[in-house]
Amino acid sequence: MTDIPMIETPSPNYDERSLPITMLVLHYTGMPDAASAINWLANAESKVSAHYVVTEDGQIIRMVAEDKRAWHAGRSHWRGIDDVNSASIGIEIVNPGHEWGYRPFPEAQMGSLIPLVHDIVQRHRITRGNIVGHSDIAPARKQDPGELFPWGQLARLRLALPRPTKNLMDPHWTDSGFMLALERFGYDIAEPEPAVVAFQRRFRPELIDGIIDGECRAILLALLLPKPIGDD
Repeated sequence: MTDIPMIETPSPNYDERSLPITMLVLHYTGMPDAASAINWLANAESKVSAHYVVTEDGQIIRMVAEDKRAWHAGRSHWRGIDDVNSASIGIEIVNPGHEWGYRPFPEAQMGSLIPLVHDIVQRHRITRGNIVGHSDIAPARKQDPGELFPWGQLARLRLALPRPTKNLMDPHWTDSGFMLALERFGYDIAEPEPAVVAFQRRFRPELIDGIIDGECRAILLALLLPKPIGDD
């Protein structure tokens, strides 16, 4: 499978996949510390799990085999897929999250996460557009890995879609037109404002206000073009 060093801490919380692996979902643990998160993910009563956990000091814990369906995504949707758990590999990144003191992701953590992501993406041939955050697939419920997550660092390594920055043009869509484009890109738009917030958190984290403006429209238009133009 992989020669990346990791600690085995099996979770009982998994079942069989019903779809091929086409996605990678990044989460933060959102708990006070790594031990609490790992214990929870390994607890049969929690009914949650992930394939991997990456600690702040860079340790990688494997909890569910990749060929099994871990229970990390919950009720979610991305690009026509509703059973995201069956189609994805889930990585939990240790971070207290917005509830317990959200903070930047340290270099040691990213230094382990990036090779892990690269390894998974290469083996399963996951496209950049299907490397997503939990907030992308469940905008009404989740905000992780959040606005401090360095998506740009992954994008420069072609491990995520880049934020479009060049030749941006506002298509002047109506708000409903923007929502249709957002749905076409992949988001669940059943609750419009959370979907806009999730899009901003991912692609314009410096201003997350849920308001559709010219910059949001221009970024989304660029993302829908055949070749994303950004800072990669």
